[in-house]
Amino acid sequence: MNHASADTGIVLYDGDCAFCQRSVRILKSLDWFHRLQFQSARETDKLPATTVPLDHQKLIEEMHVVPPDRNRAYAGFSAFRWMAWRLPATTLLAPFLYIPGVLWLGNRAYRWVARNRFKLMPCGDGGCQVQLKKK
Repeated sequence: MNHASADTGIVLYDGDCAFCQRSVRILKSLDWFHRLQFQSARETDKLPATTVPLDHQKLIEEMHVVPPDRNRAYAGFSAFRWMAWRLPATTLLAPFLYIPGVLWLGNRAYRWVARNRFKLMPCGDGGCQVQLKKK
């Protein structure tokens, strides 16, 4: 069921990643007021119109959130912080995500998980066919 409206943020994630799919299922279960819309970043023809360019490779490497005003995009841990204010189950946690040092730690932890997500939850018969470009 699509509850998208002018006041929903759009969460863009790697739709071919089992770990990402499970994360989205969890986020959907916490989105009691339907403040988020979830969309695979691999469906490039369905990406939201924004005033900032969206880099397809970065969309696949890290989850992004495009807020309702469509004037920016938050990536990785910053996207998680943005969502934390909008999910009732995480609202009390949200202020703690702004304590000095938490952004640095959160970014490091998020990037580690993002780089290793195919190992953390293998696809199919033990390994994903989806590969990320090496930087």
